[in-house]
Amino acid sequence: MADGDPGAGGAVRAIGLGPRSVAALVLITVIGVFAFGWPLLADPASGLAHSQDAPWLFAALLPLLVAVVVATIADAGLDAKAVAMLGVLAAVGAALRPLGAGTAGLEPMFFLMVLSGRVLGPGFGFVLGSVTMFASALLTGGVGPWMPFQMLAMGWFTMGAGLLPGTRRLRGRAELLMLAGYGCAAAFAYGTVMNLQGWTYIGGLSTGISFHPGDAVGANLTRFFAYCAATSLGWDLGRAAVTVILTLVVGSALLKALRRATRRAAFDAEAGFEVKSGTEVKAGTEVRAEPDRSSGSARPVPPSATAAE
Repeated sequence: MADGDPGAGGAVRAIGLGPRSVAALVLITVIGVFAFGWPLLADPASGLAHSQDAPWLFAALLPLLVAVVVATIADAGLDAKAVAMLGVLAAVGAALRPLGAGTAGLEPMFFLMVLSGRVLGPGFGFVLGSVTMFASALLTGGVGPWMPFQMLAMGWFTMGAGLLPGTRRLRGRAELLMLAGYGCAAAFAYGTVMNLQGWTYIGGLSTGISFHPGDAVGANLTRFFAYCAATSLGWDLGRAAVTVILTLVVGSALLKALRRATRRAAFDAEAGFEVKSGTEVKAGTEVRAEPDRSSGSARPVPPSATAAE
């Protein structure tokens, strides 16, 4: 599946979306939305605490991630080169996160996820975001009840970049501005979603912004947004600002590098052999046939020899 106009060299998506991939992503998204939001609908006596349901979500998330990859293999094909790129980008993202985590939300990994999702598509983006957050948690010791929720949220964050319009025609400054705008909005959305994970079991705040089990959903949501504004708005603002700045400053160079890597890897290319009259074409390389005067037969002349002539 080509991604890019002819003038851009036709960047190639590492993972395309087919019917099975879409079904797997829809299933994991529905489960994720329920996992985040069920405390709002739970009975006060249910003992709601994401610290208790997190192991179950993690146990369900891992096979579902595998299901996304397997579905993608069935739909579009996935070889060792795509898996290698997934590993490299996940390792780079995991290494970038500790550079700013814990300092006013300055997390440079988010801009890498936006650009990677844009170039490599929504299916690859979801898996990349989730795997990167998992690797980051192992690297920084941030394993806890929040980890499976972070994996889901980052997967959605990266997948959204792959769903943005204009993958074939939009290039240059306009594309960077679109990605920067998405990164800004998605950075706030990521923080808001993660707040919902922790807000339902953090007590002792105040009656104005704390969660009240059993109250109407509307009343609890009002208190939830007040909680976000009072506790995490500054952190989300720092994350959004870093994402926007890095996207605008180094986004063009990184997009070109990612697209060049996917073109050279040629994930979707199939090697073929074709013979034409007077010309032998092998795996995309043209070799001219020239008579061999000593034997009377034709011998191939490599492109280098042709260029020298």
